[in-house]
Amino acid sequence: MRITRETLLKIARDTAAQRARASRDILCIYLTGSLTTDQPLLGGVTDIDLIIVHSSEPPVEREVVRLTDEISLDIAHYSQRLYQRPRTLRTDPWIGSFLAEDPLHLHDVAHWFEFTQASAAAQFYEPENVIERARPLAESARQGWLALEGVPASTQRLRTYLKIIEQAGNAVACLSGPPLTERRFLLGLPARAAAIGRPGLAGGLADLFTPSEPLAAEQWNELNLAWGQALAAAAALPEPPARLHAARRLYYERAAAALQEETPAAALWILLRTWTLAVLAGVPEDGLTSTCRALELDDAHFERRLAALDGYLDGVEEALDEYVQKNGI
Repeated sequence: MRITRETLLKIARDTAAQRARASRDILCIYLTGSLTTDQPLLGGVTDIDLIIVHSSEPPVEREVVRLTDEISLDIAHYSQRLYQRPRTLRTDPWIGSFLAEDPLHLHDVAHWFEFTQASAAAQFYEPENVIERARPLAESARQGWLALEGVPASTQRLRTYLKIIEQAGNAVACLSGPPLTERRFLLGLPARAAAIGRPGLAGGLADLFTPSEPLAAEQWNELNLAWGQALAAAAALPEPPARLHAARRLYYERAAAALQEETPAAALWILLRTWTLAVLAGVPEDGLTSTCRALELDDAHFERRLAALDGYLDGVEEALDEYVQKNGI
């Protein structure tokens, strides 16, 4: 099947129409994510990100539906309750940002989307609201760093460490746009850091989880094999996390393969984030343990990693302070 943006948009529209016909509870359906850009594919694979807003509490929060090996639906279900206070949405880095960043609305009852988006987007890019989206991410990252001191080695510790890095990076990203999502996190951060005059915050973030020496081709082969086995095992669990649904395996693997040579840190980011989630869901951790040693994320190197993370968080906090001063907040 030849995948084009037009083909993907037609699938999105047809899906929205089908879902709307099937349920009177649906107020709105809109499209976000990479399909709203001119480059939806990464590694020849993509998903179609739909948000469905219900008049009552939805029965599920998220569902993944396989369409082909290269295309899946990733559907988030929200209650309209989350949208009732536009002022709150203006400072929400996730729901607010993706509502304000020109999503494509596919179904709208009684102009619900039109009214809600207009209310949320009003003053959305005012500096006071921008900093209120970025600051909580930086503060949460700092609190996470404080909590990691003295924590014994475990997959949960690594997962928390990666979450802190993600929050810190998105605090930077939110000063000039919406937060960055998993597959494109390391691809989008350099432009965001440069936009605020802090280009070093992109490379500095990658240094927090990459090894001091580049991985050899043989090491990459071993990592990819063990990681692929972990993803397959996670997808076979009785109740796998939605993010590790079988339909999303190629979504991650092909993206990482496409990034591995030119931007290895971006490939490692995808690998580590999904592998830790798989282990916490019940997949054996042996392969991840040896990977942590290869990447210098084990106990022998963790104190140094925490010190580097401390310095990085200082840089993020300084960047936020500069933004406040520059904009007279």
